[in-house]
Amino acid sequence: MVTLLDTTGAQPRLRHPEKASRPDTPVLPKPSWLRVRAAGSPGFVHTQTIVREHRLHTVCEEAACPNIGECWQKRHATMMIMGDVCTRACAFCNVATGRPSALDADEPRRVAHAVAQLQLEHVVVTSVDRDDLADGGARHFAKTIAAIRCASPTTTIEVLTPDFLRKDGALETVIAARPDVFNHNLETVPGLYLKIRPGARYFHSLRLLQRAKELDAQMFTKSGIMVGLGEKREDVLQLMDDLRSADVDFLTIGQYLQPTRKHAAVERYVPPDEFAALAQSANGKGFLQVSASPLTRSSYHAGDDFRRLRAARIARMGT
Repeated sequence: MVTLLDTTGAQPRLRHPEKASRPDTPVLPKPSWLRVRAAGSPGFVHTQTIVREHRLHTVCEEAACPNIGECWQKRHATMMIMGDVCTRACAFCNVATGRPSALDADEPRRVAHAVAQLQLEHVVVTSVDRDDLADGGARHFAKTIAAIRCASPTTTIEVLTPDFLRKDGALETVIAARPDVFNHNLETVPGLYLKIRPGARYFHSLRLLQRAKELDAQMFTKSGIMVGLGEKREDVLQLMDDLRSADVDFLTIGQYLQPTRKHAAVERYVPPDEFAALAQSANGKGFLQVSASPLTRSSYHAGDDFRRLRAARIARMGT
């Protein structure tokens, strides 16, 4: 993975200072269904060049996404705002942990220009956790949404936000900026939160999604989880029911991949037929859209999924 140039004045830091103290965990060999095409196509290089020119971070690189070769070949990049240093140290995540630098006030403009230059029909904007900020970075999200609307008015915008834990009014600030999709990932079942997502609270994240829909009933809501961390099928089915109770429209389910030996171990690789069964269960529970496969990620094929999401709503309203 290539780390993007940091121009914010951050001091050098360990890639994962908190994770470095964890003991090594075993790495299971990947099965054939998780093999992906290597990056390096002309389209990939074009996307990379634009990202570099605008001095941006992407979750594609920072989180070591296995789909980067395919997505960047199609000029689809998920923008990661507010720097590349997270204030949390989740056991599954490859993003660096430490003390972030001050926000870059020019970043929303650069993101918007990159979106316009890439001619994106749909863009996903995510961020690191910024527990150090009074609003968790909510105003920065809103400014980025506004800048994209100005530079590329026809682009639909999906935000994948942190949980804004103990940040009163933060969610309202983001929703007021009117993204087309509000996404917040539960990541895993509640019984694994202490191990996998210790800085978060399951029911707070669930309530965040529910509150987003209450604030704007027409906005699509979305959440995603990883499997292969030791969860039980009945726990995943209960999580689906929880999300439907929060009126979440779209669920993504993908295979957890261990970034390094310092991260949580893969308990097992879930075969494609089990993903198909989970998708069938989720569809039966009433989600408008479900994406479940070993390589599914929150922003994987997000533009195509958004078009299907709109079509599904129209079809359901017509029945």
